[in-house]
Amino acid sequence: MFRYTKLSLLREIGLWALALIFLSPFYFLITTALKSDGESYTTSPLAPPSSPDFSNFEAVLTAQGNSNVVLGLVNSIVITAGSIVGLVLLGSITGYVISRSTRRWSKAAYYLFLVAIILPGQLGAVPLYMGARAVGLTGSAWGLIVLYTGMLLPLAIFLYAGFFRGLGIEYEEAATIDGASRTQIFSRIVLPMMAPATGTVAIFAGLIVWNDFFTSLIFLGGSANQTLPVAMYYFIGSLVSKWNSIFAIVIVSMIPILAFYLFAQKKFIQGFAGGLKG
Repeated sequence: MFRYTKLSLLREIGLWALALIFLSPFYFLITTALKSDGESYTTSPLAPPSSPDFSNFEAVLTAQGNSNVVLGLVNSIVITAGSIVGLVLLGSITGYVISRSTRRWSKAAYYLFLVAIILPGQLGAVPLYMGARAVGLTGSAWGLIVLYTGMLLPLAIFLYAGFFRGLGIEYEEAATIDGASRTQIFSRIVLPMMAPATGTVAIFAGLIVWNDFFTSLIFLGGSANQTLPVAMYYFIGSLVSKWNSIFAIVIVSMIPILAFYLFAQKKFIQGFAGGLKG
């Protein structure tokens, strides 16, 4: 039976103190973003705003041209969602085939994907850009989805293959006896059991794609499909040291990916724990 002792109280106080330390940057972000220009320069970062000023968020959401944050936000959501869908579909199928195959090529392919994870993608930026331009993938959101799917596919395959190898084949054998095809076994039995792996892949890939600046700047430069990090780059470049406006755009950029993490965190934690129960 659990007893609440002095040691439990000390642990609880320590956890609360640690939580406050981790949450303090969010406090600075929010309070500074809600201050006016004059107040942000004359008051302490610890001091709350005397009167919340939402004009900074209005300026962020109404910016035009290269600093169009709303358009960049929409493009980032489309590109991130499309990349996640492509990675889940292709990564799960390839990881399943590699993990279930008993041929020699499957192990060689698995290690080849490991090498692809280790090598930085920037090494092939120039030939990749030339090839993408030759087939018309530059300047297009769909083209960037294809590029991100290809670049992050080794990571997705690695994660899925590891989970599939930890999953027994008893369910698949029982379904085979009942007359289910390979496609039905994968889509109706195996893939639903891989929800923790799917959550892990989705969050990892989503964070990488959402925060990526270099690839979107190179492959979408000069087009109307620029992503949020590029729009933030142009927006912040015109502000110099207006920290209240800078923090406002940081908050706007955080909201979608934070909401997605809160939605998928259960599967993400299960994925790290190696659990297979949904």
